Amino acid sequence: MKELVEYLVKSLADHPEEVLLEENEDDETISLQLRISPDDLGKIIGKGGNTINAIRTVVQAAASSHKKRAKLDVAS
Repeated sequence: MKELVEYLVKSLADHPEEVLLEENEDDETISLQLRISPDDLGKIIGKGGNTINAIRTVVQAAASSHKKRAKLDVAS
């Protein structure tokens, strides 16, 4: 799951070297904490949150194939 999010976010970011992702997993939930450069924050969130919501949808679909739930939080 972590590799998927890193790939998607680094592809969009102007500063991919500053993308940090922490993954915590328990029995039924995968929590992902994404830290990015403040310069990339607007690009990753997108207009009206469309980009981050699309990334969250992909992550949730991938997690559901493992019978888990996924949560993605963004911090700068």
